Amino acid sequence: MTDRAAEQHSPDWLGLGGRVCVVTGGGGGIGRAVAVNLAHAGAHVAVIDRDEQGLEKTRGELPGNRHVIAPCDVTNADSIKAASETIEKALGPAGVLVNAAAILRPGSLDTLSLAEWNMVISVNLTGYFLCAQIFGAQMRKAKSGSLVHVASIAGSNAQGKSGAYSVSKAGVIMLSRQLASEWGPEGVRSNVVSPGMVITPMSQAFYDTPGVTERRSAVTPMRRVGMPQDIADAVTFPASDRASYVNGDEIVVDGGYTRTIMNLVPRPGHD
Repeated sequence: MTDRAAEQHSPDWLGLGGRVCVVTGGGGGIGRAVAVNLAHAGAHVAVIDRDEQGLEKTRGELPGNRHVIAPCDVTNADSIKAASETIEKALGPAGVLVNAAAILRPGSLDTLSLAEWNMVISVNLTGYFLCAQIFGAQMRKAKSGSLVHVASIAGSNAQGKSGAYSVSKAGVIMLSRQLASEWGPEGVRSNVVSPGMVITPMSQAFYDTPGVTERRSAVTPMRRVGMPQDIADAVTFPASDRASYVNGDEIVVDGGYTRTIMNLVPRPGHD
C-alpha cells in the first residue's frame, strides 16, 4: 500500500485531527454546522461571533472539550486581534480559517442607504479580509494553512434588490483568488464555497412565506432546498489536507440550480 493510500485508510484521513480551526459566524446557521463538522473530524475548533447566546449553543453541540468560543465583531480589527490572542493561548495558532459570518439587508440600489451598503460590505467582505489577515499571519509563519470563504451563487449571478449582498459576495470570490495567488507560495491555500438556496436563520423569513420552499425546490434539479449541513460538508474538503493542491478555486453547492439557465430558453416542441 502506498503512503497516500495508507493515509486514506487512516481514521484521520482528512488530516484535521488536532488542527486549530477558526470559524467566523459560528453562532448559528452555516457557521455552526461547519464548526460541528470540523469538530467531528477531530479538529480543535474556535468559534467567533457577535451572538454570545448563539456561541453558547454552538459550544453545546461540539463533541469533546478542546474547543473555544470567543465573542468577536469581525468588522473591528481590535476585536479580531483580541479573539485571536485568546484562541492562540488556549489552542495554539490557527491552521484553518472558515469565513462564514454574513448579513443581508435587501433593497433596491436606487434607494439603498449608504449606512446599509457599508454595513453589509463591512461584515461580508471587509470582515473576511481582516480575519484572513490576522489569522493568516499565523499560518504564513507556519508555512501551512487553509482559508475557506463562504460566498454565494449571488456573487457570480447578480440578484436584484439584494442591496450590497451580491456585490459583497463577488468581492469575497476575488479576495480569495488574490489571497491564493499571494499566499500560495507561503504554503497557505484560499478557496471559496458558494451556496445556492439554503435555509438558514438569515433566510428563514423567505421560507416562512407559504409556497416559497416548494417553488424554489421545483426549480432546483435536486428538487430540494439546501440545508447548512450541505454547505458544511463541502467546506470540510478544501479545509482539509485532502485538498492540498486545490487553491484559488470555487465549489458551488446549489443542487445544480445555476446550471439550469438554458431551461429558460423557449424551445417549441420540447417545452
